[in-house]
Amino acid sequence: MTTVSWHFNNPASEDGFYWKDGISTASMALIKPGGSHHEQYKEILKTVADFAHSVKAKDGKLSPLIFRPFHEFDGDWFWWGKSQTSREDFIAVWQFTVSYLKDTLGVHNFIYAFSPDNRFNSETEYLERYPGDQYVDMLGMDDYGDFGRDGKYDLEAGIKKLKIFSDLAIKKNKLAAFTETGLESIPNENWWTDVLLKALKSENLELAYVLVWRNDAVSPTHYYTPFPGQVSEMNFLKFYDDPFTLFEKDLKNIYSKKFKI
Repeated sequence: MTTVSWHFNNPASEDGFYWKDGISTASMALIKPGGSHHEQYKEILKTVADFAHSVKAKDGKLSPLIFRPFHEFDGDWFWWGKSQTSREDFIAVWQFTVSYLKDTLGVHNFIYAFSPDNRFNSETEYLERYPGDQYVDMLGMDDYGDFGRDGKYDLEAGIKKLKIFSDLAIKKNKLAAFTETGLESIPNENWWTDVLLKALKSENLELAYVLVWRNDAVSPTHYYTPFPGQVSEMNFLKFYDDPFTLFEKDLKNIYSKKFKI
């Protein structure tokens, strides 16, 4: 499976996807229907649709993609973040995005994932900017803060949050996934089993997958999976060999199997 994390540049101030105080423009209100940059946003969505239509298997059939627009929206670091837009404008843009891609541009191979950061402690808080069941296929969360970032661990809090949206997905008949996590440079040699696997095995969670962030080809420290000689290498292999985990070799014919929902 392929996940698409959409980091697109601010269409109004064109200063990247991170929010820059004093420079960035609060653009969600501008790209929603009726906004000054709405037509520009539609052109941006056409490039997304072109990409979606280009991703095909060897037999020519479109490949499914997990699409995560506006992720970590409850934080303040992206221009679509909570401090930069109202709840109403965020929901309006999300709903338009899904409807336009599906109904106007004919994109039907996206699985739409709703993935805030970890700034919630209840189902009500999780759903504060939820656009509605017809606009979401997967519930998720990005959480580095509870899993060791800057040497700080609050595994109990992280598990509680995973449980909140796992249970919610079951109620809503949606998929659920741990859409982003990880520990930069992985200094904890037992992180894979003592932290991540422990969390995944807790509370009868029903998660389709867990994703750790990238390994930067340039930076010597910005990596999230081990390599030969890295301190967590052997523990990662233990994580890999655990009967609870599934990797690509364990997934057989996932695109041809019939599943009951």
